[in-house]
This record gives sequence, C-alpha cells and structure tokens, in this order.
Amino acid sequence: MSKPKLLEQVRQEIRRRNYSYKTEQAYTNWILRYIKFHGTVHPNNLSDRDVEEFLNQLANVNNVAAGTQNQALSALVFLYKQVLKRETLSLDNLKRSKKPKRIPVVLSVSETARVLEHLDGISKLICLLLYGSGLRISECLRLRVQDIDFEYNKLWVRSGKGLKDRVSLLPQKAISDLKDQLENVKLLHIKDLSEGYGNALLPNALRKKYPGEEKKLRWQYIFPSKVIAKDPRSGIKHRYHLSGRFVQKRIKQASSLANLTKKISAHTFRHSFATHLLQQGYDIRTVQELLGHKNLKTTMIYTHVINKGGNYIKSPADSI
Repeated sequence: MSKPKLLEQVRQEIRRRNYSYKTEQAYTNWILRYIKFHGTVHPNNLSDRDVEEFLNQLANVNNVAAGTQNQALSALVFLYKQVLKRETLSLDNLKRSKKPKRIPVVLSVSETARVLEHLDGISKLICLLLYGSGLRISECLRLRVQDIDFEYNKLWVRSGKGLKDRVSLLPQKAISDLKDQLENVKLLHIKDLSEGYGNALLPNALRKKYPGEEKKLRWQYIFPSKVIAKDPRSGIKHRYHLSGRFVQKRIKQASSLANLTKKISAHTFRHSFATHLLQQGYDIRTVQELLGHKNLKTTMIYTHVINKGGNYIKSPADSI
C-alpha cells in the first residue's frame, strides 16, 4: 500500500487529534502556501532557515498581523513535528510581527440592553448567551441539547479553545426562550428522522463505540442550520449549526439601530460579560474560570478596561 500524499497525512494527523475542520483548512492552506513559496520542494528537503525565510516574508513583506503569522508558524510546527517527525525547529532568526496592545471594546450595561432590544428570535437568544454566559460565538453555536442543565442553571462548553471543557452560567433571562428553542429542535429532529436524516456528528469514535447514538436528540445542535448538507470529512448528510456570519450580521444591524458609535461584534458581548462581572466585585479567578482562560494575564486585560474608565481617575479639568 502506497504512502498517502503529504497533505493527506496532515489531514489524517489533524483528525486523529480531533482538531476542528477550520483548523484543518487553515493548516493545510498554510502548508501548501509554504511549499509553493519554495518552488514546490518537499518540506523534508527544506531546512529551518527555509521556515524562517517564509515566516519572515509574511512579517516583513506581506505585513501580516501577529495572529496570522502565529497561525502559519503553528501549521509548520505541526507539519514538521507531528507529520514529518522532526524533533525540533530552530528558529533563532525569526522576526515576529508586532502585536498591538489594544484594550477590548466593551459595552456598558445600558448599551448592551439597547443592542439586545433591537434583536429578536434566534439571534437575540444567541447574543443573550454570549453576554450572559461569556461564550465565544463558536462555543455558543456548537452547543448541543445535552449541554444545557436547567436544574443547576449551568451550561457545558465542550472542547472550547485548547480543546478544554468548562462550565459556565445559564442566565435566567434566557431560560424560557431556550426551553422553547429546545422544543423546536426536538420537532425538527423528529421531522429529519422521518425523512431518513437526523444523524449528528459525534466527537472522536463515539459513533463506532455506541451504534445509533448519532440519532439521539441529546446530540443535536441547539441552533441548527436551515439546510441539511454533506460533511466534508465523513460524507454524512447532517444538519450543522447556524453560521457565525448570520449572527454577526444581525449584531451589526442591531448596533446601528441602537445608535452605537462603538464598533462591536459577537466577541464584544464576551468582553462585556467579563468586565461587568469584575465591576460587580467578583473574583478575577472566578472570571478566568468562566471564560476558560489558561493564563490569568489574559483575564487581567479587563481590569485595565475598568481602571482606565472615567470613574477611576478624576480629570484635572473638573477641578477648575
């Protein structure tokens, strides 16, 4: 049996580690771009200096953002360490793109309420969870029926950033609409099953371990797509979750109707969640846990938002 081509090896290794499809696309695109940059020479025949040359080109010539260069670096490190089994990469002359130190945009409580007032239906419920639970948009859209615990007023975030699970709050204001949404999901799932669909994509090898589990209601997405599509990995026809673009578009419209001058996105609700909890006096370690931050320094950015506000320092102009 012949050895799979390089990109296929990369895909197999990514899927074995249960990385997301977006990560798979990003990594394979960067690896392909790296190979083309060096005249389609196989990466096994390229040195650490060649890796540096490619990454430095991104920073110095293409002027890519720090996050973009980091993603390219991660893709190449994955290629060499996990696929080609090269022990180490020596990148002493790597020129890093400068990451600007920016304080996140945060809404006040009243501004948050104004935006939510101009949302309705699914988009309002999603944004209420983003703000009330501190979720990333991807985490919210990936919620499944079994991730909601009404008895303990909590929700489970499965395989969040860094493939970590965590528990977060379930806002009381969302419970009624959430129960209605779960009932809609149940009816939609019954309809899909009657038409020969209703299969959910299960993590890891659960489908093989528990035959028939993929048809259970508990694995269905809480915010399902309107269409059934074929999964590019397994080929299974299933109902995926809503697109993040749908939510972002509704937020943009609501922000305009609320006459906000701040530029906001779905992630702004998460920033506001953390900032408002700290303003209410909650311990920063608790906020760190709810957000799923690995490093406390990441959570500390919200203390800067509070400390640089108008209630912290009195302007000398107000003493005249």
